[in-house]
Amino acid sequence: MTHDEKRAWIGLFVAVLGYSAYVAVIASRADGRSLPDVPYASTLLWTVGAAIVASIVAEIGMAIVNPGASRTRDVRDRDIGRLGDHVGQSFVVVGAVAAMLMAMADWDRFWIANVIYLCFVLSAVLGGITKVIVYRRSFPQW
Repeated sequence: MTHDEKRAWIGLFVAVLGYSAYVAVIASRADGRSLPDVPYASTLLWTVGAAIVASIVAEIGMAIVNPGASRTRDVRDRDIGRLGDHVGQSFVVVGAVAAMLMAMADWDRFWIANVIYLCFVLSAVLGGITKVIVYRRSFPQW
């Protein structure tokens, strides 16, 4: 498994675990209230920050466990990374358009912030899955 493939796996796990933790905390705080009434901003920021830190720590741990691993990227690694990023970015666009439409319709800020966060997570997951599949199989021929 290449260094970049390991990074893709780390990104997948951190995105899913981080968002799952966020949803669990927000759901537990609801306690019969409607979701827009639940304080979410600090939880969202802490979850995103913790996910970033967890990803960095996991990558450092990966480098410590396997110090001799080649971190040089060849053409295939760059192409796979680019493909995964392009595939994942579709959800960033979907999230931006959805947030814009929600803001224009005067939706509550809770829903706007959460749809943006969800689309960032979906972008990371879809991009990571694409990278892992291409690493495991072959690069698609267009």
